[in-house]
Amino acid sequence: MTLLHDIPLSALQLYLTAPYSCSYLPDRLARSQVATPSFLIPPAVYSELVRRGFRRSGTITYRPHCDACQACIPVRVEIASFVPNRTQRRSRHRHIDLETSSHALKDDEEYFALYQRYQMGRHPDGGMKDDSRDQYRNFLLQSHVDSILIEFRENGVLRMVSIIDILDDGLSSVYTFYEPNIAKSSFGTYNVLWQIELCRKLQLEYLYLGYWIEESGKMAYKANFSPLQGLIQGKWQALPAHRP
Repeated sequence: MTLLHDIPLSALQLYLTAPYSCSYLPDRLARSQVATPSFLIPPAVYSELVRRGFRRSGTITYRPHCDACQACIPVRVEIASFVPNRTQRRSRHRHIDLETSSHALKDDEEYFALYQRYQMGRHPDGGMKDDSRDQYRNFLLQSHVDSILIEFRENGVLRMVSIIDILDDGLSSVYTFYEPNIAKSSFGTYNVLWQIELCRKLQLEYLYLGYWIEESGKMAYKANFSPLQGLIQGKWQALPAHRP
């Protein structure tokens, strides 16, 4: 087993959760495989786990492990070959005046208020629209790896927040929330483009976008960022291009 920072992956314990309702395919049950303990998952080990299809929520590192479904495909953008399409170029131009700043993970009333507006505006039927402040903190502001928080402001007004993990071969886009009530905005698309450019500046090969489910409209945007690779049967391979 490969050693990373003198910690073997074999030292980690993997366990399966009990079945729960799938957030993306509501007619199905999901299960997750969780890697523990979190103190044995420093940044280098986490990078290897991400390459194996894991992701994190707070300090919980997991990957889908459903009994009768393999719809969740880990995906990553191949930075060197990515060229934005016309729609993405328009999005980049539309939001070119957004000012960014990088911070350590921190709690802030302004962030939480934006998070609540985003959940109510974009995911009114989702389970996170009623998140408490503690649930929000545990989800986004707890990390055992190298994580940063990016603010996006327009004329000083907070428009978007991104949580990003820094891996040894790329960036992992943990979560982004933004102002949902501005007409003709495309903050989500712009944000992925911005993270791709950050990968280029840092000379990193990939932007990991989490899981893509072909049947889920919530995840359809990920397929627009070609060339996109998917982890299928343990191997990263090119997915068919989808260029609207």
